[in-house]
This record gives sequence, C-alpha cells and structure tokens, in this order.
Amino acid sequence: MRSEPGQPGAMRYVLFDVDGTLIDAVDNQRLVWRTWAERYGLDPDEVYRVALRTRPMETFAQVAPDQDPRECLAALHELEDEDVRSGAYTAFGGASELLSALRPGSWALVTSNYEHRVRGRFTRTGLPVPEVLVDAAAVEEGKPSPVPYLHAAALLGARPEECLVIEDAPSGVESGLRAGMTVWGVKAPVAVDGVHRHFGSLREAVRDVLAFVSGRRDPAARS
Repeated sequence: MRSEPGQPGAMRYVLFDVDGTLIDAVDNQRLVWRTWAERYGLDPDEVYRVALRTRPMETFAQVAPDQDPRECLAALHELEDEDVRSGAYTAFGGASELLSALRPGSWALVTSNYEHRVRGRFTRTGLPVPEVLVDAAAVEEGKPSPVPYLHAAALLGARPEECLVIEDAPSGVESGLRAGMTVWGVKAPVAVDGVHRHFGSLREAVRDVLAFVSGRRDPAARS
C-alpha cells in the first residue's frame, strides 16, 4: 500500500464510486447482462465476464461484432432503465450513516453509470444525493482515466491532494491514483493494487472517512 498524499489541516473532500461501493448492484447487473445476452443468442456467462472488464461498446465489439453497437447499447439502456424502476436494490451497511454525516459540498459521486439511474437507485435505497454527481455523460474519458475524479474535484473547488476516493474496483482505484488523490478500497476480498488503505466493508471505513474529512488523523491509520 502507498503513502497517502495530502496536507495536514487542509480542507478535505470525499469522492465515492457508486455500484459496488455504496450500493449492491451485482445481481442487478448480472441479470441485465444475462437478459441482454439471451436477446442476442449469446452465452450469458461469457458476456458477463467480458462486461466486467470493459465498457459497453467494447463489450459489444468483443461478444457481438456482427451487431450494430448502437442498437446493442439502446437495448442495454432499455434493460437498465427498467431495472432501476423495478429491480431490488440495497445500500451497503454504513452508507446511509456516512453520507448523512458529511456536510454539503464536501463530497461527490463519480460513476460510470448515468445520473438518472443513480438518482433512481438512491431514491429506492433512501440515500442522499450530493450537489456534485459526475456520470458517464459528464466526461469524454471514463475510468481508469483520471478525468472523472479530476472533474469532480474541480466542481467541488478542491485540489487533488485534498480528496479521498472510495472505490471497490481496479479501474476506479487506478483512476483515483492517476488523479493524484488518496484512494481507499472497500468491499474487495483483498486489497486492490495501489490503494493507500483497504477495508473489508464500507461500514468498517465510516469512522476513518469522517476523520479524514474533519482533518483528523486516526491513530490506527497505516501508510
């Protein structure tokens, strides 16, 4: 694990990934991709394995190269929107407590999904939505590019070294690190390469995240 950037006493901000970090959407994503794959006569398990590693347009190019990618994307978006309306969602333990404790303007969401879906999921789970939400439509480059996290920091009026990124996936961790931010990993069974700290669950990280934002250094923190 790396040493954390940052300046003691500086204003602090938290930038959260959404799916897999604050909201449990694994079963929803798997079902959406399974339904999509079956519509095109493809192996659902293989499609999902590819989808976990790539963005949708790249997935289509690999698993359905003979199909119109725009039609593939439209079909996927239709299924995802329906899932937001009717699917079952659960916020991870500690999410509501943590987000409700953060002051307005000190945190943001940075997601590869789209804003209307994130808002729908947050409404379903009762989580608050921050002033700043950077979605797939807000930037030309997605994770692992540093652009999404740098854009969120700019909207908050924050410098990268003042920001803490909370992520669960390697692409998101890389995005935060390339942006020059402190990155803590949650939910993954083992620490993702490069994270400054790793927590087995979001709930375990609540106290430390709040300490970071307040400018306090938890004595249990590791470099």
